[in-house]
Amino acid sequence: MQKKIAMINDLSGYGRCSLTVALPVLSAMKLQCCPVPTSILSNHTGFPVYFFDDYTEKMKPYVEKWKELGLTFDGIATGFLGSEEQIELVMEMIKDLSTEGTKVIIDPIMGDNGSPYATYTPQMCRRMGELVSMGDIVTPNLTEACILTGRPYKKEGWSRKELAGLAEEIRALGPDSVVITGISQGQYLVNAVAAGGKELVLLKRKRVGRERPGTGDVFSSVVAGAYVRGWDLTSAVGLAADFVKECIRISEKMDIPVANGVCFEEILDQLIRAVRRCEEAF
Repeated sequence: MQKKIAMINDLSGYGRCSLTVALPVLSAMKLQCCPVPTSILSNHTGFPVYFFDDYTEKMKPYVEKWKELGLTFDGIATGFLGSEEQIELVMEMIKDLSTEGTKVIIDPIMGDNGSPYATYTPQMCRRMGELVSMGDIVTPNLTEACILTGRPYKKEGWSRKELAGLAEEIRALGPDSVVITGISQGQYLVNAVAAGGKELVLLKRKRVGRERPGTGDVFSSVVAGAYVRGWDLTSAVGLAADFVKECIRISEKMDIPVANGVCFEEILDQLIRAVRRCEEAF
């Protein structure tokens, strides 16, 4: 049977991020993406103006109908959550919509470049730690990994031993596996994969182009899709890193404005072929 993922995130009409990324990427990976919108925006907040509609009050009755229908999901994935109430609602969703085999993928979006986002209070960060405890996989960036563990942030200079210790501290919160993303090592970006207590794996890719909004959403969508389809986590992260790199490369080549994210649509066929090749190899 075709597998399905409940994707909990905001919906931005313009700018290629969150649900407008997850829907086509997961569909290309032959998964049914079932969105749970946390808010509706005309465009993401990186633009100078935007319309915003908080969907918190609608999330519970929205999911109640799914419960009445008896729906369950092979995967549940979370993106940006804007309040303690939304974090609490998502924890309830995970309990209500999961079966024994459901894979829960938490992207604990709280901050970047060493600092939490302005909306994230210390209490919200603690609540995110509770949500992380319910995940099978969590995918924090380096800033978020430090927030979750209380470790001091540093932009570069992390040793393998330090990263392994950081991942194990996050695993101690409850998740089986951890992917720490966007670790800077000179010309390279590294993803540290601690899968099920196995030895830490560092996946290194050379930087291309400029930082762009939405790349984290592309990355986490590919990881969630591949993992729910049964891939091992290291292979899922490798596929995601390669695809994001190519998305940035083609966006630079086409001179796409940075605020418009990455034009993944141009190379979705490459993702489809990569998934097919890897699964044939399995």
